[in-house]
Amino acid sequence: MKRISGPLLGLAISLFLVLSACHRGNESLIEQNPTPIVESEPGDSHLVNERLPPTPKPPPLRFVIPTVGAEPVSNWRPPLYPSPWAISPYDHFYFARPIAANQVNWPLADYRYGGIFFSNNVHTGVDIDADMGTPVLATGPGTIVWAGWGLYLESHENLDDPYGLAVAIRHDFGYRNQSLFTIYAHMSEVDVAEGQWVDTGDLLGLVGSTGATTGPHLHFEVRLGENSFHHTYNPELWMVPPQGWGVLVGRLLDEFGKSLNHYPVNVISVSTGKQLTILSYGGGATNNDPYYNENLVLSDLPEGLYKILLNFQGRDQQYWVTIHPGQVTYFTFKGETGFAADLPPTPGIELVLGTSVPKSTP
Repeated sequence: MKRISGPLLGLAISLFLVLSACHRGNESLIEQNPTPIVESEPGDSHLVNERLPPTPKPPPLRFVIPTVGAEPVSNWRPPLYPSPWAISPYDHFYFARPIAANQVNWPLADYRYGGIFFSNNVHTGVDIDADMGTPVLATGPGTIVWAGWGLYLESHENLDDPYGLAVAIRHDFGYRNQSLFTIYAHMSEVDVAEGQWVDTGDLLGLVGSTGATTGPHLHFEVRLGENSFHHTYNPELWMVPPQGWGVLVGRLLDEFGKSLNHYPVNVISVSTGKQLTILSYGGGATNNDPYYNENLVLSDLPEGLYKILLNFQGRDQQYWVTIHPGQVTYFTFKGETGFAADLPPTPGIELVLGTSVPKSTP
C-alpha cells in the first residue's frame, strides 16, 4: 500500500469530489436448513489467547486509492468484488466476509438485521450459519479493542454475557468522520488480544455457540460512531457482494409516512421462480443508513428481474425491479401511493467529504 502525496494527492481528491457529485445475506433464494438446537455453555476464559503481544496500529487512512486484491476462490457462488467496492458515491461496501469464500457466508434468512426474536428483542446484526470450529476472519484492517467475554455489558468477568466469546475491531478507516467497528460474537475460541493490529482475512478465532444461541453460528455487526449496541447498522449494506450479484434496499411506509415495522415482503426471481419472504426492521435499536434511510435490505441477489409482492390493508401490491451487478437497487412503498423507484435526495457535501476510504483486501 502506497500513500499519495504532492500533485497526485490533489488529483486524487479532485477525482473523488467529481465522482461524489454525480448504489445477504440470505439464502439468495436457495433453501437452507435451520441451525440445529444445541445446549450452549459459557466455557472457560482460558480459550482467549492472552499470549499474543500487542502490535502497533498504523495511522488512519485518508484518501488512499485502493488497489485490487486477489479474488477469493469459491465453489458455491461467484467471488466477491474487491473491498472496498462502491459504484454509487453513497454506497460503502467496505468489508469482506467474516467467513471464508469457500463456505456459505451469507446471513440466515430468519436472523437478519432488525429481526425480532428472543422475547421481542431486536436483532442488531446478521447471523451467518457455520459449523463449530469454522475460522472467523477479520473483515477489514484495524485494532482489536475487545477480545473475550462480556462485550455486551462491557465486563470481562461476565461469563453470562449474551454475546459469549466475542471480538471487536476498530477499523483504520471511518465513514462521515466517524469510527467504524465490526463485532464477531458467539465464538468458541478467540485467538487475538486487545491492542493487536489485524489485516483483512486474518484469523480472529473459531465459530462457536457461546452466549445466547440456539446453535453454532457467527453473529456479525457493523457499528458506526461508537462501539455500542445502540450504534449498529445493517451489515448487508457494508459487506461486498459477489460479482454479478446486487442488493435490494427498500423503505416501507404507511399512508401517514410512518415506518411499516416487521412487515412481510415477498421477493420472487422472474428467471427461476424462487421466492423469499423478508421482514422489514422491527424498530427498537436499529438504525437507518444515512443516505437510504431504509427499513428493508436483501443482499446477495443474482442480477436479473424480480417481482416484489406485499399486502397492504387487504390489497395485494406488486412491483418489478432489476437487480444490477455490484449495485444497490432502491425502492419505496408508501400506503395508497404504492411503489416508486426514486432515489433519496442528493445529500449535502458533508456526507461525501465525511467518508474515509479503506484499503483493499490483500
